[in-house]
Order: sequence, then C-alpha cells, then structure tokens
Amino acid sequence: MSKEIGFVLWEGASLIDGAPIAVIATMASNNRKTGKPGKKNMIQTWIIRTDIEPHKAAKQGLDYSVCGDCVHRPEKSNSCYVTLFQAPLAVFRGYHRGIYSHDLEAFERELPTRKLRIGAYGDAGATPTAMWTRWAGLAMGRTGYTHQWQRPDFDPALLDLVMASVDTPEQALKVKSRYFRVKGENEPALKGEVECLADSKNMNCADCLVCDGGNKGKSIYINVHGAKASNFNPNIIAIAA
Repeated sequence: MSKEIGFVLWEGASLIDGAPIAVIATMASNNRKTGKPGKKNMIQTWIIRTDIEPHKAAKQGLDYSVCGDCVHRPEKSNSCYVTLFQAPLAVFRGYHRGIYSHDLEAFERELPTRKLRIGAYGDAGATPTAMWTRWAGLAMGRTGYTHQWQRPDFDPALLDLVMASVDTPEQALKVKSRYFRVKGENEPALKGEVECLADSKNMNCADCLVCDGGNKGKSIYINVHGAKASNFNPNIIAIAA
C-alpha cells in the first residue's frame, strides 16, 4: 500500500470555461458517510481551481470552472453541503505546498483494492472523461454525480460512470439516465425513485455503491442536508435550474 497521502491526478484547462484546474486524490478520509475512517474509506477526488482558494472562488462566482451551473453554488441557492473552507481549502493549500505525489503509476496500483469517489468536490464534467473511465475500471467500485449533462458539449460517456444530478421534477423527466435528486424534506418522492440508503438504512457509500452510473435500477433521491440546508428553497431551485 502506498504511503502517499494523496496524488495530483491531472492538471489542465477546465472543459467548462478554460480556467486552470486540477484533480487531486486523497487516500484517507474521516467522512463516515462515505466509509470507515482512514484508508478503508473511499479515495476522495477533489476538482479545484489552482489559482484561487475554493471559498474565495465561490464568493466571486469563479467556482463555475469546476461546478458549472450547479444550482447549489453560493451565487445561486447557496445550499451546497460542501464546507469550502474545510477539506477543499486544505486540499488546495496542500497542492500548493507540494505535498501530493505526481506518481500516477503508484496511484493506479492502489485502485484494485480501493473504491473511488468521483468528485468529493467539483464536477468530473469539467475534466476529460477518458481518465475517469480508466480509473473507474481499475477500482473496486465508484460513486459520483454530474450536473453537466445538459451542456451541449457534455460527453455522455461520463454517465456510464456517474449519476446525473437533477434538481427539479422537470429535469427528472428530461434526463435519459438514472439520476440523483436532492429535494426538500417536505417534497414528495417521484415515481421510480428510492431514498438514498445513507438516509433510509444508515448505510455508507462504500458499502452501497448504488450511485454508479453503470448500475441499473431506480433513481435516487435524498433530502437536502449539510450546514446550508436551511438555504434550500424549491422555488429558488426551480428558477436557478
């Protein structure tokens, strides 16, 4: 097992707007929702701008480079569950301190015994699909989501790996794949949806792996959660979407 705490997997121009971004993998996590603490948890991948700290980027709308038109961004509904000045900021600063390895062969040797979370922060649609296809094929399993499926330049092959994120019943009807929907606590479930097992069965993502675009079955919903859940307003979401 590699002793590296993380890897720089890719650096380049965002496929959304051309800004400089990077994909960082961190090899241990204490996020109990995605798995057991430490290296038994999923490998977390972070898609960040490399020229500005994540929380500052979000305040200026520059998170568009890695999140696209996601309605949960601060300049829209501000209901995203990710706390930017915590893990994403630590990853950004670690990247600039040079603490992450660039040895992709070492990273790939880890994958057959690990599960992969595609986008702990940021959207894989901002980066080339081919590399995710390779890594997902090597890993024991994966989860992930993309809001970019409505973009005219979106690569539909990404939906073989991750779930389409939808924000309204109208989008749920429009998407042609399984999807993952965040809804208000009092909103009804839609026909064909089942509740995220993290909520209904207290199961962690590493054990579940239902949110894999390659899986068949029903679409998933989850009630809005996180520190900014109180900002979630279905009417604002509908307008922003």
